[in-house]
Amino acid sequence: MHSAKRPKRGSSWQAIGALVAHFRRAARLTQEQFAELANLHVDTVGSIEQGRLALQLDRAEQFDELLGTGGVLAIAVAKMPMRERIPTFAQGLVDIEQEAVSILSYETQMMPGLLQTKDYCRASFDSRFPRFEDETAERWVNSRIERQQIWQRRQPPFGHFILEEGILRTALGGTDVMREQIRALREYSDLDHVGIQIMPMGRVPHAGLAGPMLLLENPDHDHMVYLEVQRASFLVDDPAEVSVYQLKYGMLRSQALSPEESACLLDGLLGES
Repeated sequence: MHSAKRPKRGSSWQAIGALVAHFRRAARLTQEQFAELANLHVDTVGSIEQGRLALQLDRAEQFDELLGTGGVLAIAVAKMPMRERIPTFAQGLVDIEQEAVSILSYETQMMPGLLQTKDYCRASFDSRFPRFEDETAERWVNSRIERQQIWQRRQPPFGHFILEEGILRTALGGTDVMREQIRALREYSDLDHVGIQIMPMGRVPHAGLAGPMLLLENPDHDHMVYLEVQRASFLVDDPAEVSVYQLKYGMLRSQALSPEESACLLDGLLGES
């Protein structure tokens, strides 16, 4: 398995941090003085200026106002490529995902990122350990939600998702958040280009005991598999290996509840059966 390297901020965040530091000095403010004006801890200001902590858009707008920079920082952050706004170890996935023609996903612990509501997504990051700094978590939340724009493409990808039933019965973020997430999932299931199947608890035999998997196909019809566990991930593109995962996924589809049965289960959880 390929181990993920420690995520590093790209040069773009370092450049934006350098701009913040430049404008702060031009305003004749120390880090401590600026932190007090912005209602931030001085260490947070230092992390932003050094590029270790990404500058959020709303924070950039605040900095522009405090420093009188005419919106320069907000424009720079808004133009930041999506690839720069996500963890380093997931950047390869996003590049492929954004142009994929098909996405097949089997999940065991949590809703797939491409189907998450914003509140559910935020709750998932709130549950991470060690915890992220608030602005880092919010950046990842916004990036994950932005990735869902692929469903709005003129020709969206075909998406198929197999979810373990236990995901639906774990109230991540609380019952209200989970209810809205299940409702969103039910709405996705009605789309022509999205299929959702639930793997019932206790189902044996089970072809997915080795864990989650994400199968992707690009416009050139190359097939690959993305695997992730904890802080490690890797992309498999060897045809022989990809074929094994395709066989596993095909068996999972046959073992899970049908799309119609899965929709009925979701309706039942919503009290609408």
